[in-house]
Amino acid sequence: MDPIQSFAGEGPDVASGEAASPERRASEQTRREFGARLLQSVVAFGLVETLWSHRLMAAGDAADVGKWFAELAEMSSDLHERKLKDTEFQAMMEALYRRVDLPALIRAVRLEDLEKKATLPDHGAVSLGFDLSRIEGVPPQPGFGKQIFGVKKGRSIVPHGHSNMCTGFIVLKGNFRGRHYDRVETQPDHYLIRPTIDRTFAPGELSTISDHKDNIHWFESHSESGFVFNIHVMGYDPTIKEPSGRLYLDPLGEKLDGGLIRAKKLTYEECTDKFG
Repeated sequence: MDPIQSFAGEGPDVASGEAASPERRASEQTRREFGARLLQSVVAFGLVETLWSHRLMAAGDAADVGKWFAELAEMSSDLHERKLKDTEFQAMMEALYRRVDLPALIRAVRLEDLEKKATLPDHGAVSLGFDLSRIEGVPPQPGFGKQIFGVKKGRSIVPHGHSNMCTGFIVLKGNFRGRHYDRVETQPDHYLIRPTIDRTFAPGELSTISDHKDNIHWFESHSESGFVFNIHVMGYDPTIKEPSGRLYLDPLGEKLDGGLIRAKKLTYEECTDKFG
């Protein structure tokens, strides 16, 4: 039989000019279904092969990201147990951040879903939670906090510092101007700070802070919307008596000798009104 006829549908037998029998029509229908299934299988196999070649397989992504988070959890445990100094942890966190598969991380935290649900504020940033428990390999108690910050264009993760905390950012989406400072001295109504970093951060780029290096940061979005991944490890040093909350300040204060800035202490509301 002409192969084309097997997919021709019901109708007369072209060769004989006679109507096809019910048995023949059933046979042709079976061949059509088989051909359709075969075509679907070929297409599906090609799609799987393409996804594999581009490292987009969901299971593989989840496993890689799970291992990445597990390493981060192990480092956090070492910091809490005083096996690492904060600056050592900071350097190791930066090295680990540089290894992350950014598209896989974005899928793991379901950024697209979070972005659809988020309402970005007119001042400051919104903090978005995400679930790690469904990612295989992540310990139930990883030893670090996590969140994603979202901001509108021209809005900021406002300038602030921390005490007894290490934290690290990865830009997931958008471009930011990122500024860091060292907190040199604390006075009753101000901090003495020294600028250390001031540059543009694109997706995949990172920054970290510890109590002893780059411990004040400020990120302003230059894109229509921007999202930053963050983890933080708090209370790792029992000798530090200050609470681990944010320390708000004005980094555009009076410039002093030696590159220092007298940065007035601010409340959250004052800082958000001025810089948010």
